[in-house]
Amino acid sequence: MKKYLMLVGSPPACGKSYVSMELAKKLDNPVYLDKDTIIPLSKMVFKAGNAPYNRDSDFFKEYVRDAEYVAIMDVAFESLTFNNHVIVNAPFAKEYRNKDYINNLKEKLKTYDAELIPIWVHCDTEVCHQRMIKRNSDRDTWKLANWEEYVAGQNYSTPDLEGIFVIDNSSTESFQNDLEKLLKVL
Repeated sequence: MKKYLMLVGSPPACGKSYVSMELAKKLDNPVYLDKDTIIPLSKMVFKAGNAPYNRDSDFFKEYVRDAEYVAIMDVAFESLTFNNHVIVNAPFAKEYRNKDYINNLKEKLKTYDAELIPIWVHCDTEVCHQRMIKRNSDRDTWKLANWEEYVAGQNYSTPDLEGIFVIDNSSTESFQNDLEKLLKVL
């Protein structure tokens, strides 16, 4: 049976977790990995570095961000050894726009007889804003306090990536239609 590594990406609050979990419910025994699960470890890096906890800071970008991706992807590849469907929920903002990163992933997946399924979650920015307010998470404190600056620094456009599946999570109907199209491939 073919194996799939599904990367579910988008800017924060577009609904990656919701889309990933709904997808996982439709698959037989998938591994579901959420990069946010390792945030407690990342908070310790801030503490050890005597830096204020700010996931939009230069400190985060230099010392934490990439390490989170390496860690979650290492776990994903280990999971492919034993499971046919591995879902990773993370923004992938930089990674989806880096052809070398994607090509290296595809090459590594060959050793697992697995295929990359990139998924981009589209959502209207105002819906994202309301979701971020509702979830009331400390990871969003700076974003909400500086909303216009934050949104201007995000790239909500669909990455130019071969084979990317776009799931429009702006409404229940668009989400259901796009999820069904994706499930036909899997």
